[in-house]
Amino acid sequence: PEQMEFLANIVRLYRGAAPELEAGSAALLAEKFPESHYRDVAGLCKAATRAEIEAQGWSLNPGRYVGVGERAADGFDFKERLQELQEELETLNGEALLLEQTIGQNIVEILAVRT
Repeated sequence: PEQMEFLANIVRLYRGAAPELEAGSAALLAEKFPESHYRDVAGLCKAATRAEIEAQGWSLNPGRYVGVGERAADGFDFKERLQELQEELETLNGEALLLEQTIGQNIVEILAVRT
């Protein structure tokens, strides 16, 4: 209910109407619309003009207009993290090779016993 009210309140702000806060959307509304009036918010909402819609071939796909919101900093060094993941992948690939060899040897032994 809170998120539904929040979305409805975006429309209310766009229309210049007062938001409804009974379902608890006040915090979301204050976070995205601190001045209590409509504004375009990347990744959430945008008031597209007819010219913009026409330029998009009359497509009403929200992604063409709203875009992507800003991501919070993850607090890590990408290159360093990628190196860590590469090292982990190499270790896992080595373990997989050993398991593959063990399984292969076990199958050879099982087949030798059966014949």
